[in-house]
Amino acid sequence: MTDALDRNLQPSYSELQRKYDDLTEEIQFLLHSQRVDDLSPRERFRLKKQIEDVEAERNQVNQQLQELENNSIGRSEELYPTLLRLGYRPQVRLFRRLMEAKSAAAVLIHGFPDYGQCWLLNRLVVQYVPYFLNGKLIKVRVSRKICRNNVSALWRELARSVGLRGKQYTPPEIAEKVYQWLETQNVLFVFHEVQTMPEECLSELIHNFWLPLVEKFQEQQSQPSKFKLLMFLIDYEGCVASWKVPFTEKLNSHQIPQTPIKSPRITEFSDDDLIDWMETEYDKLPPVLTAKVDDTVQEILANSDDGIPELALEAICEHCGYDYEELEKWLTL
Repeated sequence: MTDALDRNLQPSYSELQRKYDDLTEEIQFLLHSQRVDDLSPRERFRLKKQIEDVEAERNQVNQQLQELENNSIGRSEELYPTLLRLGYRPQVRLFRRLMEAKSAAAVLIHGFPDYGQCWLLNRLVVQYVPYFLNGKLIKVRVSRKICRNNVSALWRELARSVGLRGKQYTPPEIAEKVYQWLETQNVLFVFHEVQTMPEECLSELIHNFWLPLVEKFQEQQSQPSKFKLLMFLIDYEGCVASWKVPFTEKLNSHQIPQTPIKSPRITEFSDDDLIDWMETEYDKLPPVLTAKVDDTVQEILANSDDGIPELALEAICEHCGYDYEELEKWLTL
């Protein structure tokens, strides 16, 4: 009990770092004061002892920082799945409904920069369709110059991504290769940075590739397939939702549409999001994060421009003494 209480009372990594910086500044000031020529021997001795005391205190703080850093190496891996359960409630609710589809579904994930589109993508797949990770994954980064100029370049890049090379393949030929996979495994498409492609290219991707592929996949099944087809369109600037592209705004309770679903635009994490998350995940979070929930939440919001998701995730890691970049390596999709 005492050990748990002691951990709850430990200062955060950011607090220790600020204290270390303040002590360093104080030492520099004292060293500068020591160089004054008209100091008496008594004053010099007092300054010398004061510098030694402050240096000893700084050494203690540095030791605490090192201990937090060492402890965070393994525990940061434990924090990742917990962070995947923070926020994004409207998007998660819609996606869980969408997974009731018998065969195929497509989703637009969209929001402003730093709003955690990649975090949400990985959360949806890892938590709700983990078996897709053992299927065929096709990732296309649309911002590559090779595939963002015109639709022909897009077809070349998509063909290359599914293993077709040597000529200019048509959308039906590419779809046929994907359909062959669907006979034996799940298939997951992820198109990153769709905001960089021309609007008409995205329309053609949906009309000439996605919809015919879904139609063939669904029509040629004598019974519901045990394999599924998913496509994510990831917009990192929050502009694609306003394009004249065939998106479905809302789910029909009786039928899952074939056109991509426009999920709710990602918004900031609220104080309620953070508090609910800390209370729900209390046993899995570091005590330094949950010792004073209300104060910690306000600190996170203050350090993340009022809850911008990626900045909030980074602030949480800093508060715990974790390296945010170490967690980003788990975002594999």
